[in-house]
Amino acid sequence: MTDWARMLARFRAQSEAALDARLPAADSVPTRLHAAIRYATLGGGKRIRPALVYATGELLGVATEPLDAAAAAVEMIHAYSLIHDDLPAMDDDDWRRGRATCHRAFDEATAILAGDALQVLAFESLAAAPVDAQARIAMVHVLARASGTQGMAGGQALDLGYIGQILSAAQVEQMHRYKTGALLEGSVMLAVVLAGLQGTDQAAALTRYARAMGFAFQIVDDLLDIEGDPTLLGKTIGADSARSKPTYPAAVGLDNARQKALALMIEADAALEAFGEAGQPLCWLGHYIVHRQS
Repeated sequence: MTDWARMLARFRAQSEAALDARLPAADSVPTRLHAAIRYATLGGGKRIRPALVYATGELLGVATEPLDAAAAAVEMIHAYSLIHDDLPAMDDDDWRRGRATCHRAFDEATAILAGDALQVLAFESLAAAPVDAQARIAMVHVLARASGTQGMAGGQALDLGYIGQILSAAQVEQMHRYKTGALLEGSVMLAVVLAGLQGTDQAAALTRYARAMGFAFQIVDDLLDIEGDPTLLGKTIGADSARSKPTYPAAVGLDNARQKALALMIEADAALEAFGEAGQPLCWLGHYIVHRQS
C-alpha cells in the first residue's frame, strides 16, 4: 500500500471504532430503529469527512479522543443525510454502497427516524467531547452551520428546486458549496476549533483548502454519475440525468468540469504550502478526492 492508502485505511478504521462506540447497540430497545441506524452508518463508505477531521487535527497537534468525537459527529450527519436523500420524497434510490438503501432494507418510517436520531446523536457526540465547554459549544456551532439552511440542508433544497432547470455554472457552484462543500469544510473547521486556532492565518489557509476540496468533491461526484463504474460506486449511474437534476458537467461540459476539479486541487495544494511537509496528508486527501473512482 502507498503511504496515502495506509493513512486513509488508518483513518477509516479509527472512524469506524469511534462510530461503533457512540451508536446504540443493535439489541437495545427500540431494536429495529437501532439496527437501522447501525446498518446505515456502519455499512461502508469512504469516510472522507472523518479523514479530514483526523488529518487536520494531527497537523495541528490535537489529541485523539476529541478528534474521535468530532469525526463520529460529522459522519453521523453525513449518514443521516444519505438516509434522507435516498427516500422516495427525495432522490428515491434503491441502492447505496452496494446494498439496499435504509428505507428498502427496513421501511420508510424507520429510515426517517434513523436519520432523525443520527442528527441528534451527532450533537450528543460533540457535547460529550473531552474538551472545555467553550470548545464544545464552538464545535456545535460549526456543525450546525454546516448542516443547516446555509449548508447541507439548504443545498438539498436548492437541488430539488432546480430539477428540470438549466443553470449557470455559478448557480451550480453555489448549490454544490452548500450541499456538499459546507460539511467537508466543517470537518476541517472542527479540528481547527479543537486546536483553538479560530481566526488565525492557519485557520484561513485551511478554510481555503477545505472550500476548494468541497467543491471539487461534488464535481467529481457529478462526473462519476455520468462515466463511473457502477460496481465501484455501489449504486446506479445516470441517476442525475434521468431525474433532470442540474450538475456541473451539464452546465459547463465534461472536459471543463474535469479541468475545474483539477484547478481546485491545485488551489487546495497552494493553500497548504504554509504548512510545509506537515501538510502532506491533507494534500494526499485532496488528490484522492479528485482522482477517486468511487
